[in-house]
Amino acid sequence: MDRLLSPVRAVESKLDKNGPLSASTVRWGLLAMAVGVTLAVLITMFVSNGFDSNRVKAHAPGATPPTGAVAGSAFGTAAAGDCLTWSKAGATDLKKLDCGSKHMFEVTGVVDLSKYPGREFGPGAAYPDSLRFTELRDEHCVSASQAYLGGKLDPRGKFDVGLIQPGKDGWKAGERTLRCGLQVKTTNGEAAITSTGSVRDVNQSKVYDTGTCIGIKNGLPTGEPVDCTQPHTYEMMSTVDLGTHFNGGPPSKDEQDKFMSDQCAKDAGDYLGSPSAVLDKTLTVFFDYVDARSWLVGSRSLNCMVGKGNDQGFSSITGSAKGDIQIDGQVPVPPPNNGRYTPPPLPGASPPVIPQPR
Repeated sequence: MDRLLSPVRAVESKLDKNGPLSASTVRWGLLAMAVGVTLAVLITMFVSNGFDSNRVKAHAPGATPPTGAVAGSAFGTAAAGDCLTWSKAGATDLKKLDCGSKHMFEVTGVVDLSKYPGREFGPGAAYPDSLRFTELRDEHCVSASQAYLGGKLDPRGKFDVGLIQPGKDGWKAGERTLRCGLQVKTTNGEAAITSTGSVRDVNQSKVYDTGTCIGIKNGLPTGEPVDCTQPHTYEMMSTVDLGTHFNGGPPSKDEQDKFMSDQCAKDAGDYLGSPSAVLDKTLTVFFDYVDARSWLVGSRSLNCMVGKGNDQGFSSITGSAKGDIQIDGQVPVPPPNNGRYTPPPLPGASPPVIPQPR
């Protein structure tokens, strides 16, 4: 099942050999992640966005019976609030389980295409292609998920809106229901990430546990955690709760950047064991930001991350930054010990406008 991942911003570290770490903001990561998101949207069968209230609405199944046994009982009976998981390609072993257990998908609504106007989805209708399922997702699932969360879906948060359809066999057998839901975002559309707990009850901030490393593919972050001994883009050094520093309304990007620059500089020294470790390993400190929409739905947390950018995207790092690492297959060489060092600037200092879910 295909998945999407939100963009990431970055800060480029500036380090003084005799002073504490400091960081100035760059916005390059948004562009990198936008490329991955765009590619994922084109191939996804389980994707996100809008809703047309004048057409067929997402709803709890109620009296709508599953019509295609080959779609599986878990699919055919799943209602809003149910959590689903699978392990096989194509989710052929889809099953329901308690949302307190690790799962991949939380159902937020059901779309009954048999009620769609016209004959497009009637008996004997051709199985829709992936782009048509994307359109159906766009027409129905975001508003269904927004309603499920009481309007508090973070558009830049940890979760993405998705759609599960019955598959060719289920469609052929007459199944015309779709399941809208929420899932953890990825960028490459190749894998799903598990989560624990209902989205209604968890922090939607897009953060990972300290020590988590995020995979790399073609110089871009995959959005999927990998063992730090495997090639990766960056590593999580800490999680920062902006709500402990900023009161009231959402802080501006400049306010967040200043606070996070100082905080991530401190956390880098603590995590890596030395204020000079980022400099010595020729690494870069990164962080995202919380926009106003995310702030207003309750997201407050950000990760401080460490990795290395290059003029093509991200360098591939092997090994935890806390120990010995290789960057693009080479052991990093500390810069000359002759004063202030500024890593090469990353591309994209001005962030592109990234389309948000409608």
